[in-house]
Amino acid sequence: MESLAFAFFLIFAGAALLATLALYGRQPLIMAYIVLGMLIGPYGFSLVTDVDALQQMASVGIMFLLFLLGLDMQPAALLAVLRQASWATLLSSAVFFAMGYGVAAAFGFTGTECLVVGFAIINSSTIIGLKLLPTTVLHHKHMGELMVGLLLLQDFIALFILVALAAMAEGGASGFVLAKILAGLPLLAGGCWLFVKHVLVRLYARFDRFHEYLFLMTIGWCLGVAELAHVVGLSAETGAFIAGITLASHPVSQYLALNLRPLRDFFLILFFFALGASFDTGVLPEIWLPALLLTGLVVAVKPLVFRVLLGRLSETPQLAWDVGFRLGQISEFSLLIAFLSVSLGLIGRNAAHLIEATAILSFVVSSYIVVFNYPNPIAVSEHLRRD
Repeated sequence: MESLAFAFFLIFAGAALLATLALYGRQPLIMAYIVLGMLIGPYGFSLVTDVDALQQMASVGIMFLLFLLGLDMQPAALLAVLRQASWATLLSSAVFFAMGYGVAAAFGFTGTECLVVGFAIINSSTIIGLKLLPTTVLHHKHMGELMVGLLLLQDFIALFILVALAAMAEGGASGFVLAKILAGLPLLAGGCWLFVKHVLVRLYARFDRFHEYLFLMTIGWCLGVAELAHVVGLSAETGAFIAGITLASHPVSQYLALNLRPLRDFFLILFFFALGASFDTGVLPEIWLPALLLTGLVVAVKPLVFRVLLGRLSETPQLAWDVGFRLGQISEFSLLIAFLSVSLGLIGRNAAHLIEATAILSFVVSSYIVVFNYPNPIAVSEHLRRD
């Protein structure tokens, strides 16, 4: 990518054009960003070639999404939901793992590749699930808390999967790394809570008239805790969420959430563009059949599993179906699992592209289902549009 400014021009001008066409055609905006990446990325017309740099910037958008999510959650309510949803997350993860493993085995992938594909199918997308969740639901309704609890527990499982894959490549278990993660989470959360209570809140109160200062301090806090989480062995996204939730009980949290939303959307556009741009369409003839089958199973089975398990938690059938369809895709963590597994030599090119293709297809199909049937911020129908 010769010029970052030129790349941004192509991405955002192209996104604006395709988004306009998508709205006229009553299509989800997310689809426009992914298609744009396929068209002008290295496997399309090659107008933007340095996708790695864009992916690194796009990861910041995921951190801001989790940070804003934390700002909207009350710690006590979240802990109650985490306790309630833990067994449902574990049971659903076992079902989804078996589904991915079985499909990969049926198409002749190696045992290790089957394991990795199974791991990649477990999680649902935090970005898709929360981007299509109305803010009013997140603020005031149980569904937002329930989705957050499920997604967080899945993210913790994904974190241990990444550690396990690294250990597999090294030929053994890494007990020190696991212990570091287990100890790091409560220590990081406790340290952040103390810092917010005794330092950050006082700074906000002292300089609350300077909005630019609030903005800069908040971004620094989010990215600082995310980097600290990475140092102690947690994911940066987990750190960003902790940074947000430790601020959630302060009155300034809603002001910060409102003002940081455009910044989040900027980086998320880059995320979906990079997702489309990084996919090599040349491998489709080799993996199209298992990718279609796996996508169909993900989109159909995940909502059904969540409906059954959440129904046992005394959730209403309507809410259980709603949550299930919103989580009816695989995750951006799946792409990370695929990338790490390839870099460690655990899986081949076709297995990695099977995961990537399933991610893209499930993102698109799941987005269509939610956009056209459930309340969301980008609905093409007026009666379903909720911001």
